[in-house]
Amino acid sequence: MPLSPPSEKEAIFYYAGLPSGPRLVARSGIVPWSEPTGPEAYRVIRMLHPVGDHPIKEVWEDNLALKLHALLDSMKVKWTSTDVVRIGNADESYNSAPVVIWIGVIPASLSGADGVVAASKCKELLVVEYNITDVDVEIRQSIVSRSAGRKLLQMDRSCFEPTPDACSTPWAEGTGGFFITEGEDAKRLLLVTARHVVFPPEEDENKHFVRKNDSQRRHNVMLFGDAAFNNYLTDIKTEIRRKGYGAGYQEQRIERAEGSDNPRAKTVLKDAQRELDLVREAIEGLNALSQDISRDWTTPENRILGHVVLSPPISFGVGSSSEGYTEDWAVVEIDASKIDASNFDGNAIDLGTRVGIGGFAGMMNPKYRKEHPFEYPVDHLIRLKGTIPDEEMRYPPILDRDEGPYTKVIKRSSTTGLSVGRANDVFSYARYYDEDNLRAGTSKEWAILPFDSKSHAFSETGDSGAVVVDCHGRMGGLLTGGAGKTDRLDLTYATPVNFLLKRIEGFGIRAPNISPVLTT
Repeated sequence: MPLSPPSEKEAIFYYAGLPSGPRLVARSGIVPWSEPTGPEAYRVIRMLHPVGDHPIKEVWEDNLALKLHALLDSMKVKWTSTDVVRIGNADESYNSAPVVIWIGVIPASLSGADGVVAASKCKELLVVEYNITDVDVEIRQSIVSRSAGRKLLQMDRSCFEPTPDACSTPWAEGTGGFFITEGEDAKRLLLVTARHVVFPPEEDENKHFVRKNDSQRRHNVMLFGDAAFNNYLTDIKTEIRRKGYGAGYQEQRIERAEGSDNPRAKTVLKDAQRELDLVREAIEGLNALSQDISRDWTTPENRILGHVVLSPPISFGVGSSSEGYTEDWAVVEIDASKIDASNFDGNAIDLGTRVGIGGFAGMMNPKYRKEHPFEYPVDHLIRLKGTIPDEEMRYPPILDRDEGPYTKVIKRSSTTGLSVGRANDVFSYARYYDEDNLRAGTSKEWAILPFDSKSHAFSETGDSGAVVVDCHGRMGGLLTGGAGKTDRLDLTYATPVNFLLKRIEGFGIRAPNISPVLTT
């Protein structure tokens, strides 16, 4: 049966449930799409899954992806990303979701008719040259973007993050990635983040930056931009009011218990008094924090965290033939006066309190297997140690056959705060165009998928520079952007930390140590 472009409704609703709701352009599959019918018709919610065990994994990075890109280029397809994922219905297991080569194209750049031709030829490449018959090709409208933007900072906690939020101007904000020192030398503390966080692309000439001596002009990095600072104070005041309501509730419980003859009254009284004491203690701490910040951090000069010491230009396809990643990083030297060595937590992710202990632990270990490696930390801090091996990124251990072989990952960032996702075990390719959609660079990317069909996107605009880690606290990648129809990203892209550390050392930072310990 000859393929035809999707109907308008199929184009709109085919990917219902995905964070950005991308528009379908064409697909090679021949199974008809069924439009929901009836008075209570519901959209079929779709979900992305990692690939797992499939022959395409063995050939994708070797040469299949390159041949696919050459084929798309020969047809003048303005593709933005090529991902290999499973796409299925949310109520089905990952095993039943078919493997798909998912091609993103610049919106409105490819007609449905031309898309059908492109999808068919890509499918033919799979079948004829690789004898892969059970993988479909789907094309959707999607852009690849870097994730720094004019977003307000949204804080979940009543104290500063162990890994700070960093920005380069009073409006462009991102997230600090991770601390390093030069070997065991703790004379200066360095922070690694994305370059486009500290050098906004629209204002930057994208030249190599290195600060060699103190006579050279500093490029300062601020802990908070103006809007984020005001928003942070507002968040603290909101939290104080919220806890004030809690205090009032506990006072009412105490009043009722004191006047009650019920045998349980003493137990209720004791519990309410304990909760009231905790709330009052929290309010006292929040008030002190608000006063300290208002006194010490009001002026932009006081919010300067440090200055950039090294940042190569943003480049694509960097490294060996087996790498080819995005180079988008900067190293910031932290002002020693802004860090208290006596309570320095090093590299850590704060799990906060907004996601309950049971809920978060359940995401990490949904079937409560005793042999599962995740244990919820008593102090809410996942301390980071080591990195995820490159081989394990592609061939993760199988903890549960029903869930598939994938790595659950965590990040905390400026815009979306704490989020959990699933790392894909097949690397994606992203193509970056200039403003005129002419010149392009292509890079390999570590792709992170949403945790499930009910979760929001793993990241959004403003999250660049966040470090992505697994449940062991091992660093996997530095978040740089993602792919989606809008600011909401269907997939998040990150550059592997092992590659970054090698590049950082190659540019002169001696033996970068990701487990820094400061001496008092």
